[in-house]
Amino acid sequence: MISTAVLSAQKDPMGLAIYDFYTKKSSSTLRVFSSMFEEDEIPVKHLFREEKKLPVLEKTALKLANGKILDVGAGSGCHSLILQNRGCEVHAIDISPWSVSVMKSRGITNCYQVNLFDSSFNMQFDTILMLMNGSGVIGKINNLQHFFKRIDQLLLPDGFVLMDSSDLIYLLENEDGSVDIDLSGEYYGEVDYQMQYEDVVGDSFDWLYIDFDNLQYYANKYGFNAELVKKGSHYDYLAKLSRL
Repeated sequence: MISTAVLSAQKDPMGLAIYDFYTKKSSSTLRVFSSMFEEDEIPVKHLFREEKKLPVLEKTALKLANGKILDVGAGSGCHSLILQNRGCEVHAIDISPWSVSVMKSRGITNCYQVNLFDSSFNMQFDTILMLMNGSGVIGKINNLQHFFKRIDQLLLPDGFVLMDSSDLIYLLENEDGSVDIDLSGEYYGEVDYQMQYEDVVGDSFDWLYIDFDNLQYYANKYGFNAELVKKGSHYDYLAKLSRL
């Protein structure tokens, strides 16, 4: 079942790291754990990038966004701030209380602590932005039906979603170029993560990386078209989702 919850301040390591970086101009290490990968770190300053330092997929998405815009998982608000400074009407949401506090302090006019899948959030938009592996919030491939139903509720008649993701197939490639996929197992793009910042440890959560062919298949199945807008440099891509 897909979660509709938000985080408490006591269980929000990434948000607290964002808050500390914004208020103190520095932060401790934000550690990331997964059963699939070795321990990693997220450089928090990466979440405060200016437009000129954004990767090409994110720059492309910001150019295509128009009308009334929803920024999902907005974090520090870097994308929302760029759009707002251009004169766009942008609404930023995040499940993190610390992140929303930072966005308000940075001057983002419309920002809310709310889960994308919370049905009480019932505004409608011309553009929904889901960036920095925006597909992640879907969690599991079996949640895609729920996801497409939800964005159908949130989109205005000619609205669309701009979402980036990555194909993790490269993790399964052998030296000879062949790929080992367990067709009876879980989809290879389903990942579990957990984060820690100082002594704040978050709960484990599901995160979905999805290849474009599967995204297109499920989009068509649930009443949407998936357009490949642009490929990135390493198995990543930007897609546009609109109603059929």
